[in-house]
Amino acid sequence: MYKITFSKKADKSLRRMPRNIALNIATKIKQLANDPHRMPNVKKLTNHPGYRLRVGDWRIVYTVNDNELLVHIINVKTRGEIYK
Repeated sequence: MYKITFSKKADKSLRRMPRNIALNIATKIKQLANDPHRMPNVKKLTNHPGYRLRVGDWRIVYTVNDNELLVHIINVKTRGEIYK
């Protein structure tokens, strides 16, 4: 089981979004702790290190450290905002 950590940006984004969406995203993040590489809707990023998880119109960008069993959530934003 991987440990989940959040950047300040990701934490701030989760706190400001509507509660029902935040709960849905939190559920998906908890599922990441089991196996961050084999989740549906996960792709490796090409221009940045890490992965992205799609949850509806929202994207979760994260990195995985397999040596320390750590998943670090970098940012959570809508599709149009995350890649800027």
